[in-house]
Amino acid sequence: MNNKSISTAALFGMIAIILGAFGAHALKKVLPPEQLITFETGVRYQMYHALFLLFIGMLTDLSAKTKNIINYLVVFGVTLFSGSIYLLATNTLTSFDFKVIGFVTPIGGLLLILAWGVLLSHYLKKKPTKIR
Repeated sequence: MNNKSISTAALFGMIAIILGAFGAHALKKVLPPEQLITFETGVRYQMYHALFLLFIGMLTDLSAKTKNIINYLVVFGVTLFSGSIYLLATNTLTSFDFKVIGFVTPIGGLLLILAWGVLLSHYLKKKPTKIR
């Protein structure tokens, strides 16, 4: 499971850097500043969660099941949240109106919150270790 979380983190991080560079260079010429800021929000949240998965993959006291749950929540959360933001921010560049998929953005956000909640729940339930 560590490999899965770390591999996903690396993939999300790479994609975030590529999309960030794409936004800063190519999209800067064709999008108004407010849409570019929206696009950058998607990149930022994707990178936050790439780092989160990297952290999860390195934790030794989380069970494989807990890591798996967090991994799936983050993958689907980033896909829905950041993915929909990318499409909505670039909506003016296509003939398809991506506003019809705007409802998935908060669903993705909720999945990301739940991923953090699973981590929090694990540590709230964990019994403290005694220092000798």
